[in-house]
Amino acid sequence: MYFPTTAARQLATTPTLPNIPSEPVVALASSPRKVLFCTLTRSVVAVWSGRPSALLSILTRTPTSILNHGDNVDVWWSLDGNRIIIKTSESYLVLVSVEFSQDEMVYTSSPLPSNTQRNFLAGPGEGMPFYAVSLHFEGVVRVEGILLSVSPRKHHMVFSTQDPPTIQRMPWPVGGDEEDPSEVARPPLSYDTWLLNDLDFSWLVESDVHITHIAHSRTMDGEIWITSDGRAYLVGLHGNSDRPSPIGKSSDDQNIEDGGTDKDNLSGQLRWHGTCIHDFQTPKWVQKQRRVEPDKIDTVRNYEEPKRATSIAINSKFSLIAIGTHGGGIQFTNFPSEEGIVPKSQKIDVPNPFNRQTGEITALEWSSDGYVLAVGWRHGWGIFSVGGKCIVSGIGVHETIDEDRFQDIFMYGVKDLFWGPGNFELFVLAASVPQRRDGQLFVIPFAKSATTGQHCPDNTRYAFLQMDDRALVYRGADQPDLSVINPESDVWQHIKIPQRYLALNWPIRYSSLSNDGRLIAIAGRRGLIHYSSTSGRWKMFANEEQEQNFTVKGGMLWFHHVLVAAVEVAKSYQIRLYSRDMELTSQNILHREVLSASVVILSIVDNSLLVYTADNTLLHYLIVPTSDSIKLHLCGSITFNGIISAPGAVRMLSWMIPSVQKQIGDPVDDLAVATVLMVVGGQLILLRPRKSASEEVKYDIQVLADRIEFCWIHLRGVGALENSLWAYDAQGMRVWLNALSIESPQSHDATSAKDVKESVRIPLDFYPLSVLMDKGIIIGVEHETAIRSNLPFVMFRHAASSHLFLQHILLYHLENHQIKEAVAFASHYKDLVFFAHALEILLHTVVESDLAATSNGDPQTSELSNEILPTVIEFLDHFDASLDVVVGCARKTELTRWRHLFNVVGNPKGLFETCLSFNRLKTAGSYLLVLHNLEQLDENSTEAIQLLTRAVERKDWQLCRELLRFLHSIDDTGQALRNALSHVDLVDTLDTHTTTGVP
Repeated sequence: MYFPTTAARQLATTPTLPNIPSEPVVALASSPRKVLFCTLTRSVVAVWSGRPSALLSILTRTPTSILNHGDNVDVWWSLDGNRIIIKTSESYLVLVSVEFSQDEMVYTSSPLPSNTQRNFLAGPGEGMPFYAVSLHFEGVVRVEGILLSVSPRKHHMVFSTQDPPTIQRMPWPVGGDEEDPSEVARPPLSYDTWLLNDLDFSWLVESDVHITHIAHSRTMDGEIWITSDGRAYLVGLHGNSDRPSPIGKSSDDQNIEDGGTDKDNLSGQLRWHGTCIHDFQTPKWVQKQRRVEPDKIDTVRNYEEPKRATSIAINSKFSLIAIGTHGGGIQFTNFPSEEGIVPKSQKIDVPNPFNRQTGEITALEWSSDGYVLAVGWRHGWGIFSVGGKCIVSGIGVHETIDEDRFQDIFMYGVKDLFWGPGNFELFVLAASVPQRRDGQLFVIPFAKSATTGQHCPDNTRYAFLQMDDRALVYRGADQPDLSVINPESDVWQHIKIPQRYLALNWPIRYSSLSNDGRLIAIAGRRGLIHYSSTSGRWKMFANEEQEQNFTVKGGMLWFHHVLVAAVEVAKSYQIRLYSRDMELTSQNILHREVLSASVVILSIVDNSLLVYTADNTLLHYLIVPTSDSIKLHLCGSITFNGIISAPGAVRMLSWMIPSVQKQIGDPVDDLAVATVLMVVGGQLILLRPRKSASEEVKYDIQVLADRIEFCWIHLRGVGALENSLWAYDAQGMRVWLNALSIESPQSHDATSAKDVKESVRIPLDFYPLSVLMDKGIIIGVEHETAIRSNLPFVMFRHAASSHLFLQHILLYHLENHQIKEAVAFASHYKDLVFFAHALEILLHTVVESDLAATSNGDPQTSELSNEILPTVIEFLDHFDASLDVVVGCARKTELTRWRHLFNVVGNPKGLFETCLSFNRLKTAGSYLLVLHNLEQLDENSTEAIQLLTRAVERKDWQLCRELLRFLHSIDDTGQALRNALSHVDLVDTLDTHTTTGVP
């Protein structure tokens, strides 16, 4: 999904300016759009550009200000990007205004001669001019009590104090000449204070607490507080009716619309309501100590609760909350239901093979697409997927290094972090090192799967990674079988994106791959470009004004050589068709389809184009080629109001057509009979159509699985895999064979729906990116971190990994005694080089499970296992490789399991003779070892002599050498070897062989 690559860049945070002290960075904050960020030291606040990373402005507080108001401690950026709020050690808020000047530029370069301009091209995102940024002190706010946390909002800021324990709201200071005309009608906000007590905050588990951290989400109804006892609460500020704010609108905006004025507050109509989302039980000995000895506080403080929350991150894309704890643990919990019921949290496994101390979690941040979580520990860092899989982690450095030269100090601990634009870079503030006052800020580059931006079937058919300046396409599907499973094979094609496009339109937002993997389309901030691997050429807009005139919004798909793109043009929405064979111009658009709402996601199934829009409508178009062009024909539409509550949460879209409709039905009517497949947030759902008495189509919703990260449906192809549904949930691949046959839920109530058990579950130890159906392999990526003693930095790389899925599908059929179906399925793959290896894994799995079932003593499980092995052997007899599979499995299995295996397979002597009758001498040699270990060889080694005779006849001298070595090893006296030589007369045969001149 997300994989760090190459090496981290280190930024110098101390500017080379006079009278600027060299101080360690204490805090880091990004602007709302992630374009800028600021660093904070004890006395200095500096504003930086994210791409390229350059210092734009700096503001130093005077010694008098430091003395009167305290040192800088923490920093926040207002939602409009026009203010920076600094918290000081003396509980003051220093407000700094940020002014942007379009008339003044910084870092301007001198004009270059035309013949040298091509040698100095702007990098990704570096083509835009550097506009000047000015910082000015706006004022200082004194806060009564000990200031703890600040949360800026649109019209005000919310902050908490410790003594007394309060939550307060203060409007932004607005001058007379700064009034926004659009805000004149808004009632003025007052300065509000709420004291935490048992009456107004009765929903707190412990009343004697204060709020240490406030996390606010603009897209979620409410915010999250962490209290001093380590618990976390989802809270909202509600009016007199005690009703929650509408979904997607913050409680602050709701109060403003409701007229949240001073009058309301005085009458007690605005109150905080909350639900505890992170709770734990304090050990009894601590509770008893507090109760018996309340005055001896120091003894109680010696206990540090490891489950105490220290950091919070909200994932509105997947309706998920990540909670970091004091002990370094991570927990995921879903949003509470409307009734206030909190789902059970999921504890995330943090790999720590060296059992090092991670320390408490200091920072958490989700990527903007919601797929991964960046974690900062006091002694390390890591990246976790939304399902809970650890993609990368670094807890200290295990190798021997030169600590004086080693630069990547973020490996020892992280203080803060945030994702850059497009999530291609992670900005990390390392914990300060006493010997170094500079070099705490690092930028880690990432490669990410193209499905994070656009989850369409073609992007999952090939492993397709998107980097900052290039695309990586896995070409192993086009290579010989052994190249696919060989980890040393370099099967990644690196396709550089033109610098001219990236300079102005970085970051890349959408990447699309064609069905055959030969055509690629890329869309950034504006416009689009496409590439053909056949010609090796990119096509771009020759007219830059046409390129900058539209933005791709909703995705792009390939239909043969035609690119289908959902675009936004001057606040109108269109679907455009471009031909790869024609130049990119506005005049060469094959077809325009105007829409009433923006596109959320596109999908192509056969020649049907599915368009899901932000107004919760699914449109069905047929792609109709004409004599000289191609066009879209609207077949129908249907609304999902009441079914899908958040259209923006839809991540994947496809459908399945019943076979009768495919064969004899009219494609125009597909929408009325199709089963729609969607990933909404992290839920994989099926929408089944049913017609009411009025012939109106309605849908029954069925939830198949939750926390799904990767999903793909195979609509046609290999036997039983037709209409199979594949989904990855961070634990393994879940496969539903023939998803059309999944039983409908008994209840039509979506809230009562539960996960549907999959047909096959495939455990994986790497992150999957695609499924190669014709080769029976799942392709994925594993991350690697390389540290060398002679290098001062860490190197990140990723390597392709593979896993055979044939044995898992076959085992499903055989467990259900579907031998005929298993044989038909396996026949599609029998010509693969590794087919016999897959059958060997299947047999080994069954033998091991039989022994495990017998040792557990469960009679029902043991009886079921005893039925599977004969079924597997009967299945293997349909293939020529069965003899090799059985002996190969035996030689890789413990000797104690052999008798159980051959009790079902048959006497190994009989199998040995069968190999001789078919002249499969090498396989017979393997059975010879089995006979020896089972003590079934006679004193004269008759079977060995038989095999040696046949090997001499066929002049297989390599086998003869191995047999002689075997005979010598089983009899130290050499009698068995002499006996065999006397029967075979190998010496005379070799002399004759040499005399004839054969080498």
